[in-house]
Amino acid sequence: MFSLQKLLGKEDLFFGLLEASALEAHNSVQSLVKLSQSLDQPVELETFANARRKDKEITNQIRNAVYTTFVTALEREDIDALALALYRIPKTVEKFGERIQLAPQHVRGVNFSQQIQLVEHATECVVNLVKCLRAGINLEEVKKWNDRLQQVEGDADKAIMELYRDLFSGRHDAVKVIVLKDLYDLLEKVIDRCRDVGNVISQIVLKNS
Repeated sequence: MFSLQKLLGKEDLFFGLLEASALEAHNSVQSLVKLSQSLDQPVELETFANARRKDKEITNQIRNAVYTTFVTALEREDIDALALALYRIPKTVEKFGERIQLAPQHVRGVNFSQQIQLVEHATECVVNLVKCLRAGINLEEVKKWNDRLQQVEGDADKAIMELYRDLFSGRHDAVKVIVLKDLYDLLEKVIDRCRDVGNVISQIVLKNS
């Protein structure tokens, strides 16, 4: 097995920061879980903003390190692309919180639990995929977690079609339809962001295997 430690000048620096970024992405989704359980309460946007700010700080550290640390074989662009893909997860989660705050009267009583559970599973896959990098180039392990991520994405596609079916049934107020469709789409986008992370890591591993 070819170790990525040989590719990065400072293994702990890069792997530690990438893993921290993945954990912040997962933590931001934990805030979504709590939010979904108390939609009748005011949204605390600071919780989402904090996760996004922490991840942005980590992303900036990674980008600075990319330009100041000697890297052999593993392309700097790959590290930068992975850092950016990870950052987009909490950034999209924060947008979901902001949209709910704009129209709280339309989300009371709405059940987002199915989509949020899938988002949670997707970020768990992301955390494990990033951890795979520290362990070295293990195509089988990366494929296992990426396949799970693809399955989550497929389940999310089916779930959102069911939500659309209810949304467009004619039983809902037009404004509520617009609000909920936007929120459903944002949760779908979080999973798409997770998929992007999986794709970047798969490319890195294939390139260096």
